[in-house]
Amino acid sequence: MNIPSELKYTKDHEWVKIDGDIATVGITDFAQGELGDIVYVEVETLDETLDKEEVFGTVEAVKTVSDLFLPLSGEIIEFNEVLEDEPEKVNTDPYGEGWMIKVKMSDSSEIDDLMSDEDYKALIGA
Repeated sequence: MNIPSELKYTKDHEWVKIDGDIATVGITDFAQGELGDIVYVEVETLDETLDKEEVFGTVEAVKTVSDLFLPLSGEIIEFNEVLEDEPEKVNTDPYGEGWMIKVKMSDSSEIDDLMSDEDYKALIGA
């Protein structure tokens, strides 16, 4: 299972890549594996400012629909439009082409609340 050490993680199985005040967010390799074949990613919160842990979208797989939770407070400034036509990118490349949103963080101190790769591995028993 792929759990990159340079990323941060949430208990809800999102990953976060920090670049200045911009956070790129997606779901983890573990999460996409649990969901199965992803057929649709919906994000209707573009250009909205949300608080940490609010739902920013949903991911639909063949067998279930799952909410996506924002790991850091801020404004959703970009949605990965590739996922509109190719939602399976979340399955095949969850940390690369399968990223979901970019957030302009409003409170960078929240980064301290995210998990390290080691913490995340312990959470999922990897």
